[in-house]
Amino acid sequence: MTDRLVESNRRYATEFTDPGMDARPVLKVAVVACMDARLDLHEALGLSLGDCHTIRNAGGVVTDDVIRSLTISQRALGTRGVVLIHHTNCGLESLTEEFRHELEMEVGQRPSWAVESFRDVDQDVRQSMQRVRTSPFLVSTEDVRGFVFDVHTGLLREVDPV
Repeated sequence: MTDRLVESNRRYATEFTDPGMDARPVLKVAVVACMDARLDLHEALGLSLGDCHTIRNAGGVVTDDVIRSLTISQRALGTRGVVLIHHTNCGLESLTEEFRHELEMEVGQRPSWAVESFRDVDQDVRQSMQRVRTSPFLVSTEDVRGFVFDVHTGLLREVDPV
């Protein structure tokens, strides 16, 4: 599979022209979303190359590493807005923190990270919004909005932060 990706890159590079872009996102926004392969964020949000920073992980949850990336995005590269996107039918809804214990039993070492599983996607979006809003490392925490992407309809539904 990796060979196929590398070959695709070779074809891409033959037509590639440097767009002369800066690393700073044009829209000054960072999008945090789940890594789920069903989410085509640029297409779903009408984004073009260079419009935003995209930070993805399992569940789209705000972890310490997401705060690290957002801090660099804001402080070094000028973003201000944060858009959080979870989605329906997320795999984290079927996992539990017991997953860490199972890993420890299998490999002999407990992961240092939490699974961050959840049952209520709206509540997890609220928790993620709160983590962004209360981070002392971020310079802009007012423009933080959270959404749930419906994998069957393609629609975003905004989550009330209350």
